[in-house]
Amino acid sequence: MKRNGRFSLSLHVLGHLAAQPHRSLTSAEIAEHNGTHAGFVRRVLGLLRAGGLVASEKGHSGGWRLAKPPEEISLADVFDALGEQLVPSESGGESNPPECVIERTVAQDIDVALAAATEAMRANLKHRTIADLGKALSAGVGPDDTGSHH
Repeated sequence: MKRNGRFSLSLHVLGHLAAQPHRSLTSAEIAEHNGTHAGFVRRVLGLLRAGGLVASEKGHSGGWRLAKPPEEISLADVFDALGEQLVPSESGGESNPPECVIERTVAQDIDVALAAATEAMRANLKHRTIADLGKALSAGVGPDDTGSHH
């Protein structure tokens, strides 16, 4: 999984929060653990907070925690909170149509195919929860069986 994407970062953070429900994580800890910038982490966490998935606590022992039980957060919920899509649209719709005749010819077909692919992916993501990720981290197993705790 791409390590610097919003969805990937979100799954890593939420999985760790599920595996350690007694502990809050700071933006700095998350950034260091994921090899990214704290500003990027804060922007992503802000989207997750707006989606009702995480909450922040201020103070000495403050940080980020899950806003609801991990069993109630599907990967589709995370995808939706981030406003993700499979491939960003490069044209701006009718007000900014593609200039290339080939793009204009197939643009609608591509949009329909991408919408269908996104919905198929979301349907699959609904069946996996953040609790599943936390359990995998706690057990130290993953698809590659290395026990890596990314």
